[in-house]
Amino acid sequence: MSVKINFKKGSILAKVLYDSFSTIGIHGQTEMPEDEIPIGVERGSLKHILFITLTVSIDYMRDATVLWENSRKTFEDPKTRYLFEPQSLAKTPFERIIKDMKKHGLAKKPNNDGSIWKTVGTTFENKWNGNPIKFLEESDWDSLTILKHLKNDNHIQENKKLTDFPYLRGPKIGPLWIRMLRDNVGITKIKNLDKVPIPVDIHIARASLATGVVYGEFEGKLNDLFKFIREVWFESVKGMKIDGRDMMALDVDEPLASFKIWLYSKR
Repeated sequence: MSVKINFKKGSILAKVLYDSFSTIGIHGQTEMPEDEIPIGVERGSLKHILFITLTVSIDYMRDATVLWENSRKTFEDPKTRYLFEPQSLAKTPFERIIKDMKKHGLAKKPNNDGSIWKTVGTTFENKWNGNPIKFLEESDWDSLTILKHLKNDNHIQENKKLTDFPYLRGPKIGPLWIRMLRDNVGITKIKNLDKVPIPVDIHIARASLATGVVYGEFEGKLNDLFKFIREVWFESVKGMKIDGRDMMALDVDEPLASFKIWLYSKR
């Protein structure tokens, strides 16, 4: 394996992608699938936070456009809206949750998605009265503490150690959730965002490789390149300014995801 990182190119592309996405868009792509709020939901409200939190918790190996569209349909349906209410999730039988998550295509892998959804919702209900804001407050609004608490919280059930935040605690979805809390929900209190790496999945990795910021000879799984993808964007933005503040790796996430959507639409 001979993998190389081009930080200079990364710096140039980070600024170009950000500026393009913030103005005319990446080839016209100015909005992301998660940007549209369900009808009747106010931006920044608890309902919005729960919509973002629960939906992103199953954002793995999914077409993001389809996932968020189906999540909105599920929320806007009075019969399935309870899926976004932690108190209801905690007391609803698992079989019913699976059935209702399938109604509008919210669940792609019903058992796994249903388990993640119910677990995350129930955790917030049992420990923070159904309010993720209380979890953030307990984490002192610090992004690194938030990520740490997502990974460390667990409980013992029937002699098995189970995580309280399956997938939400992961290296992709954890940072992605924090970024969405800032950009989509509008929470400005979260600190140390500059220390959070860019959320990387197979699609972001491919888009990054297409830009040439990571190159060389490589044999193996694409996942093995994720650490290089995180490093190049984390380091490339250092010393750069946008909107009167220091640029951070998370700022490249949406522009790169938008580039990814455009890139694959051309194939």
